[in-house]
Amino acid sequence: MSEKKTIFEQKLVQKGFFNYSDTYNFCYGWIKDEGYDLTEKKYKEKITQVGKLVEIEWIAEKKISDYFKIIIEMKWRIIAMTDAEIEQNGKKIKTNKGESEMKFKGKLERDYEDRWEKSPLYKWMRGIYDRYIIRTIMDQYEDKVFSDAQEWVEQIKSFLLLEGKR
Repeated sequence: MSEKKTIFEQKLVQKGFFNYSDTYNFCYGWIKDEGYDLTEKKYKEKITQVGKLVEIEWIAEKKISDYFKIIIEMKWRIIAMTDAEIEQNGKKIKTNKGESEMKFKGKLERDYEDRWEKSPLYKWMRGIYDRYIIRTIMDQYEDKVFSDAQEWVEQIKSFLLLEGKR
């Protein structure tokens, strides 16, 4: 069975005005442009008394070798989202208002094809391989997981900041 190690965890919370569809498209487009395969595990909308509740779960995966794969998970929850209108430069713009929370996890998965799971001897050899032969490569890939996940979060923060200043 493949082994996953969590390298990165962060939470991003934002209250106020944001354009939901633009933010969704930005998050999707940025991670796809970085070469990740994106799977939407969950998309749920529910109308409540205070507004719309939206829950989204994405898993972005990128194979970086025949043994390693980067996985970045994002869970996005929007509470009390309502349509809103703001005025910018004398023009009225339609947008959304609510509380948004995004949780990110960056993971490095080893032996994602389970090639080393065929026998107890292979498992033992994988342990030796991981600890002594490719330790420095594994450290480099862990740094890559951290930097990719961190960059995605920073790009979203910058986008939301720019959206708020419109």
